Amino acid sequence: MLSDRTDPPPPDNPHAGGVIPKVFPPLPRENLHAHNLPWRTAFHWLRAGWSDLWINPLASLLYGLGVTVVSVLIVWALFRFKYEYALFPALAGFMVVGPLIANGLYEKSRRLEAGEPISIARMVFVKPRSTAQSFFMGVLLLGLFLLWLRAAVLIYALFFGIVPFPGTDDLVPMLLLTPTGWALILTGSVVGAFFAAFSFAISVFAVPMLLTERTDALSALGISMAMVWSNLPVMLAWGALVLGLFAVSVATAFLGLIVVFPVLGHGTWHAYRAIRGDDRQDGETERMFIRPA
Repeated sequence: MLSDRTDPPPPDNPHAGGVIPKVFPPLPRENLHAHNLPWRTAFHWLRAGWSDLWINPLASLLYGLGVTVVSVLIVWALFRFKYEYALFPALAGFMVVGPLIANGLYEKSRRLEAGEPISIARMVFVKPRSTAQSFFMGVLLLGLFLLWLRAAVLIYALFFGIVPFPGTDDLVPMLLLTPTGWALILTGSVVGAFFAAFSFAISVFAVPMLLTERTDALSALGISMAMVWSNLPVMLAWGALVLGLFAVSVATAFLGLIVVFPVLGHGTWHAYRAIRGDDRQDGETERMFIRPA
C-alpha cells in the first residue's frame, strides 16, 4: 500500500524544490604509467641488456643460438616446401612473437635483479606466475601472427591477382622495377607497420608482466598498451632500436641474432622495470578488466 504522506523532502536532498544538482567535473587522476622518460633512456636499457648478457654469458648466448637455429630452419622450410611467398611476412611477423620467445631472457634478468641462481635450464623451463594466462597470451600473439600472414597474401593478390607465386628470382625485379611492385611495397609496409606497432604495444610489457604478476592476459595487454602510450617518445626510440638491430641480424643471415636477441630481451626487462616501477609480486595486481566471479 502506497503512503499518502506529503512530507517535504529532507534538506540534504539535492532534488528538493525541483532544483537540479550542480555537476562538477571529475577530479584529475594521476597517470601511474607516465614517467616522462627522455628518448635517450632507450640507450640506457640497451646498455643494461648488454651488461646482463655478459653475466653468465653462456646461458644467454645459448638462448640466442637456439632462436637463431629455429629461425634458419623456418626459412629453410619455407623454401623447401615452396612457401617462399611467406618469407617477408614471416620476417615482419617475428616482431609479433619476439616478446613471447624472449621469456627466458626476462627470467634471467629478473633472477639477476633478485640475486637468484641462473642457468640455461631455468631460462628455458620458465614458470610464470600467471601460467595459464601466459599460454593464452601465446595463443593471442600466434593468432595475430597468422592474421598478418593472411593479410600479406591478400595484399599480394589485390595487386597481382590470384596467380601462382613467381619465385624469389622473379619477385625482386617485379617489386623493385614496376609501378605495381612499388605500390605493393608501400601498401604492405603501411599495413605491416600497423601490425608491428600494435603487436609491439600490446606485448612488449605484457609478457614480462605475466612472468612476475598474477593477472589475466587481457589486462596485461591493455596495461602494456597504456604504458607504451604514456611513454611514447622513449618507446618509439626503443622500437626503432629493436627494428634496426633485427634488420642487422637478418642481413647477417640471422647470425647476429645470437647476440642481438639476448641483448634486446634483457633490455626489454629493464624497460619494463623502469616504467612499471613498483614491485607488485606480493600484492594485488592492477587489472583493466573485471575478472568474472
